[in-house]
Amino acid sequence: MNPIIAISMGDYNGIGPEVALKTLEKLNLNKSTPIWIGIPEVFEMTMQQIGIQLNYRIMSDTDDIKDDIINIYPVPMESTFNVNYGAITADAGKAAMIAVEKGIDFCLTKKCHALVTSPISKEAISKAGYSVPGHTEFLAEKTNSKSIMMILTGKKMRVGLSTIHIPVKNISENIHVEKLNQQIQILHDSLVNDFGIKKPRIALLGLNPHAGDGGVLGDEEINHIIPSIQKAKKNSLLVDGPFSADGYFASDTYKQYDATLAMYHDQGLIPFKTISFGYGVNFTAGLPIIRTSPDHGTAFAIAGLNHADSQSFNEAYRLALKMAKQRFSNDS
Repeated sequence: MNPIIAISMGDYNGIGPEVALKTLEKLNLNKSTPIWIGIPEVFEMTMQQIGIQLNYRIMSDTDDIKDDIINIYPVPMESTFNVNYGAITADAGKAAMIAVEKGIDFCLTKKCHALVTSPISKEAISKAGYSVPGHTEFLAEKTNSKSIMMILTGKKMRVGLSTIHIPVKNISENIHVEKLNQQIQILHDSLVNDFGIKKPRIALLGLNPHAGDGGVLGDEEINHIIPSIQKAKKNSLLVDGPFSADGYFASDTYKQYDATLAMYHDQGLIPFKTISFGYGVNFTAGLPIIRTSPDHGTAFAIAGLNHADSQSFNEAYRLALKMAKQRFSNDS
């Protein structure tokens, strides 16, 4: 049986359906079976918008999965929907999150081997009553995963994030030895088990300018980051740092490592997206399921114009399929 890959609809007022369908158009259905989870009318509207015709079928229940065709699982809607490209609405946010939750269920119950999530709007899901700041936190909550990590992976770089969607003023208090020890192990294990790297090399960035300059510009490196690196080395892990972020990326030092652990969101994602944007994939390590997504957002400004580039979504699907084959290779 082909690996079964679930795709959540994303915010239908954004480019999520467009990039997903452009990816589906290119798929070899002899190698994987996709399930698009969303509103069938959105699927049909998107085909018209981008000028393609896909062969699909509507599933009658969660067990009604067929190979060699695109399966659509309709998300239950409490009210009618109205596609308004570029608008931030509670209805679109709610539909997007219902699709994500169903995708999680498909994977947890082993009906699907991996989940690719389309972009959502944090503002829209907040309007819909969700208190989580994004996909990653929602996935952790729904899978009861206490220790997870957002990893951005591309052809030239992999970046893990120690802190994700929190205010900058709260970053320092969320960086401590115990947490960093867990994160280094999660990153190491993911590089080995998910990416197939036998002895991965990991670099840690400092939090402060110039990695604290020996405590002159901050003591997080001395009190937390360096001790976590020392413990990792004692456990025979190949970990170096802390590096000053500006020099680390500017000098191409990152090329010497299999992954970089950044201390906060923008510290890791700005250089990653500068180098890998359009080809990057967001992967959530530490979950009991495989989840990937493109490295971009809803792009409301170009929604409905057929201008969205699907390359990042292509890469997200490809990585999900690769990991599914690796993880479930022994299944009959």
